[in-house]
Amino acid sequence: MGAAARSALASAGRAANEAVSFVVFMLLDALEVLLCVVYKVVDYAVEGAWRPCYCSRSSSASAAAGATGKIVVSERGGSKVVSMVSATRLHLEDISDTLYTRPSVLACAASASASASPSGSGARRPAGVTVHSAIVQMLRGKIGGVGDGKHRPYPSPRWSDCHCANCNPADTDRLFVHVEAPPQGGGAATEDDVLFIHGFISSSGFWTETVLPHVSPSARSRRRLFAVDLLGFGRSPKPADSLYTLREHVEMIERSVIERHGVRSFHIVAHSLGSILALALAVKYPAAVKSLTLVAPPYFPVPRGEVGTQYVLRTVAPRRVWPAIAFGASVACWYEHLSRTVSIVLCKHHRLWELAFRVFTLYRVRTYLMDGFFCHTHIASWHTLHNIICGSAGKIDKCLEVVRDQLTCDVTVYHGRDDELLPVQCSYAVKAKVPRAQVRIIDGKDHVTVVVGRQKDLARELEEIWDRKR
Repeated sequence: MGAAARSALASAGRAANEAVSFVVFMLLDALEVLLCVVYKVVDYAVEGAWRPCYCSRSSSASAAAGATGKIVVSERGGSKVVSMVSATRLHLEDISDTLYTRPSVLACAASASASASPSGSGARRPAGVTVHSAIVQMLRGKIGGVGDGKHRPYPSPRWSDCHCANCNPADTDRLFVHVEAPPQGGGAATEDDVLFIHGFISSSGFWTETVLPHVSPSARSRRRLFAVDLLGFGRSPKPADSLYTLREHVEMIERSVIERHGVRSFHIVAHSLGSILALALAVKYPAAVKSLTLVAPPYFPVPRGEVGTQYVLRTVAPRRVWPAIAFGASVACWYEHLSRTVSIVLCKHHRLWELAFRVFTLYRVRTYLMDGFFCHTHIASWHTLHNIICGSAGKIDKCLEVVRDQLTCDVTVYHGRDDELLPVQCSYAVKAKVPRAQVRIIDGKDHVTVVVGRQKDLARELEEIWDRKR
């Protein structure tokens, strides 16, 4: 087959993918409208109230915070005043607009047509802080003094969440942390420590079942190894009223690891979404971080003139049926109620799925990846996905600039060449931003197998990185 024929075939394939995707996602848009009504009715019947949602049927609001200590929230031509405490504006700035600005396929097509028209003019964003009424209602329960006093905390766990002990720990103030200290209580004399941070819908098992068992006795004798379950995942707390912002995730890691265990200097090893938290921690503790190892970091430089959050949303979740991983990401990112349905089927019944998998494999396959994938709530995954992956679009640039200009720690980036979720260009973009970063592309590995399956080699390479700063 000649080059021209292959090019024509590829073009036909892309056109077919776009056409089928348009139809499929139009149907999903309609299904999302139906599910919105269904969940409001069920939530009201079971919990006595329905939780506000972010779907496109609920109009967004423009909130202006002034010196008077008030937020004026305007919706559908009306307005109301909500009390504001000092932390409120900070919380609002941590929230991604992709939570509530997710136009339907038809709306996007109409917008594209209007933009192409010579007389069309792009809509301008309102001045000030943009916020959705659902966010204001959630902040009422999170920040003292916000609201009219009528808000009552959301039940946790909700009817649609798993109620098992692993998913609902007794200690709700700290994360679950797996700690491996040097033998005979030598943790106080360690040279430095290592913090492992997992990625999206995962858990500490991603590290404790792969890399940690292969860390040498020599490295263990000098360091404590910490692997956390992030807020909302694994065996960590899953508060129903949390917005799961970058600030909340970082503060929980600080409280659960750095402060609780007296960590003074440490290396960070992070996978995927965890890389964003790693960069935020490095910026906050520039003198304490000895090395940064980022595995498949989700870094997408935003082109000039683009809204960063929306650009990342479209890049990570392009609303295409193929490849399959793009379809899954699109459902998770664009459809609040449909993704909640998936969470109910998988996460609420995770013990059943885990048992079925063990029986099917005759108990021969370890299930730590499934445990991490299933043990979260929709509230946690939905907010973390938008507020960390999409909402940190501009923040990652600033963090990388601080790492480049103000930190001296080693920066090493690993990426699987076959990663279809986050392409290798993400890691090369980190290198472009931080020239001293060492990028290692692993042939034949994807987003998960860049760690799982080569854990022995990775453990050895990590020890070499840690020893450089002794």
